[in-house]
Amino acid sequence: MGFLKNQQVKVAVRLLAWQYEKNGQSVPDRVLLEPRARKLVDDAHRIARERGGNVLSILKSMVAEMRGR
Repeated sequence: MGFLKNQQVKVAVRLLAWQYEKNGQSVPDRVLLEPRARKLVDDAHRIARERGGNVLSILKSMVAEMRGR
């Protein structure tokens, strides 16, 4: 995985952790969050290719939807 994608995964992990905290839930270990973050990043890249758009914006909206904003 490239440098930029690794950075995007780190951002996705932080977004997921923030959403857990915001909802008053305990944050799972990073070992559990990373695979979910990688999937989110991969899905965001796919969506960006298909529809266009910014990967970070897509990630934010995906995390918000996933946590039931």
